[in-house]
Amino acid sequence: MSNWPNPILFGAAYYYEYQPAAADGLGSKTGLDRLAADLDLMAEAGFSVIRVGESVWSTWEPENGRFDLDWLQPVLDGALEHGIGVILGTPTYAVPPWLARQYPEIAGDRRTGERIPWGGRQEVDYTHPAFRFHAERVIRKILARYADHPAIIGFQVDNEPGLQLFHNHGVFQRFTDYLRHKYGDVETLNREWGLVYWSHRLSTWADLWTPDGNAQPQYEQAWRRFQAEQTTEFIGWQADIAREYAREDQFTTTCISYPRPALDDRALAARLSITAGNPYYRMQDAFALPHQSGGDAANWNTRGTWALYHSADRMYSSRQEPFLVTETNAQAIGGPWENLPAYDGQWRQAAWALVSRGARMIEYWHWHTLHFGTETYWGGILPHSQEPGRTYRELARLGAEFRKAGAALDGLVPHADVAVLYSKESEWALTAQPPLQTADGGPDRRSFESITGPFYKGAFDAGLQARIVHTEQLGEPGEAVAQFPVLVAAGIYAADDDLLDWLDRYAAAGGHLVLGPRTGYADEEARARLEVKPARLHEAAGVWYDEFANLLSDVEVRAAEGSGLELAEGAAALKWADGAYLRGAEPLAEYVHPHFGKFAAATTQDHGLGRVTFVGTIPNDAFAKSLFEWLAPADRWRPSHPSVTATSGTAGDGTTIRFLHNWSWEEVEVEFPTAAVDALDDTEYGPGSPIRLGPWDVKVVREQNA
Repeated sequence: MSNWPNPILFGAAYYYEYQPAAADGLGSKTGLDRLAADLDLMAEAGFSVIRVGESVWSTWEPENGRFDLDWLQPVLDGALEHGIGVILGTPTYAVPPWLARQYPEIAGDRRTGERIPWGGRQEVDYTHPAFRFHAERVIRKILARYADHPAIIGFQVDNEPGLQLFHNHGVFQRFTDYLRHKYGDVETLNREWGLVYWSHRLSTWADLWTPDGNAQPQYEQAWRRFQAEQTTEFIGWQADIAREYAREDQFTTTCISYPRPALDDRALAARLSITAGNPYYRMQDAFALPHQSGGDAANWNTRGTWALYHSADRMYSSRQEPFLVTETNAQAIGGPWENLPAYDGQWRQAAWALVSRGARMIEYWHWHTLHFGTETYWGGILPHSQEPGRTYRELARLGAEFRKAGAALDGLVPHADVAVLYSKESEWALTAQPPLQTADGGPDRRSFESITGPFYKGAFDAGLQARIVHTEQLGEPGEAVAQFPVLVAAGIYAADDDLLDWLDRYAAAGGHLVLGPRTGYADEEARARLEVKPARLHEAAGVWYDEFANLLSDVEVRAAEGSGLELAEGAAALKWADGAYLRGAEPLAEYVHPHFGKFAAATTQDHGLGRVTFVGTIPNDAFAKSLFEWLAPADRWRPSHPSVTATSGTAGDGTTIRFLHNWSWEEVEVEFPTAAVDALDDTEYGPGSPIRLGPWDVKVVREQNA
């Protein structure tokens, strides 16, 4: 990325082939005139990147073996003339009708023998050799034609992978082989999965049943892991092909949609040059602080300011490195009944929030609003009239800011006050056996996010910056303590002995370990452990439990006498309560309830050089915020105004960069404690000077050394 003209790439997905003017032919005068107008507008808005080509296999290969590759040439040549880099996509996620017609066997099965109907996208079993043959052929044709074009800065292979869990016969047979290689023989599998239950013992591998009617959680755990590995292998296969054609200065990535079911983002990103993803979010009043309760960080279209930051931290977590935003909100995003375009200023807010947490590219979906197709009302930067309007003007302002401040942000590493553990194994296990209920009393298949999200949100509400860390990314405990003085392990349900012992050693080395519900309950096969819970950690925590309950209504909590915890009004426990008893720990919070009052809601205990705090419930907003204010008392950088957030990072030259956001309609003033310079307009601030933030405003400032 050091060769890029600006450390922050800025642009949009651009589909010249979708333009109404291209209907006369992609090389027609009307089409070329529209292309020239688009590129001129992009250059005026400060664009430095566009993404092209990933959605139109039927344009690249109109029929089997007949290729049309020349249509993109004017786009690449025009981008080069305007100083705009190009990310070239491979079109494998949207297959042409002729391929589906001539090779019906490539259709994915949503259930065994039940084909996914063709007519959308991503309906194909991408492990099938017939699909792979045609996919490789079109990929190589495109890359051979364009990879050495000087406008190309990188490649996106496929798009948003992992949408389906494939039940095709061949996939199931490979799953059987996968188990055979992992476990060796059926007796080992019988023992590890507990298949004595309900008479499920296998006598031969041929006895393995298909997943459609499966009710055994150990099977489900292996099935989800296997499906994610198929996605990783497919994307890695494409990335390896792209690298055959790529120059040293060209990257390879894919666009990750994080909620996809057949996806392990950490493993997948390891096969790429850089992580890229598509954070989408509700705007308008969903961005207001102080916010209404709740929010949603697990859906593809998140809700809540905290969820915007969570999306960024999830993308950073995939490789623990900066990332690219390949798609994000231009205008209204979603169906034609979901029209919530941003208020003035909110595009800047969202973009700078993403940059503050590690984004090195902000690319919008997409340049022009489509006049046809499923996404007719997924608004682009240009409206249906194709005349530049409010969105274009707001983003042109942002482009100017990126050009102005970008160099100062080169090498930015976001700061973190607290780490939140992420576990794909636990996510899969809690999908198979959800401990939580939905509002209608059904199983909450997103229980992992429902447990971990409130802890992340509590840290955000308390003004802390969080780093999401996958369980596989943990280094030495002592080094982790230096990086993250507070570590949250909530929902870490499926965990082997080594991971639980690592958590013990982290606290003993001086870290503050926060244990949440379901952590330390099951082993790596999602089997309930024999020990009292939290297993292997109950002595370090000084608390134990052997029963638990769903809370069907909120239960008030109060601070334990002498604990030092100050709970905000309305603090309550949600959805879950471990029946926790003290065994050396000090009570921190108590349930105000005739039955649950016998148990501890939260406890704390010194352990070695550090501390373990146990939270046996899911805290509501007031409880979670109070908890994190106790875990990490306020410092001089944390703004007291409820609509203001402050995040920070260290640039490559060692300078601290501060990002101040005002998420409200009211103008506010924030006192900046040190000397600083505004990175956007060069205003100088002395120590203690007020910084004024208008409605939905952002300030990016560089601290000045004393």
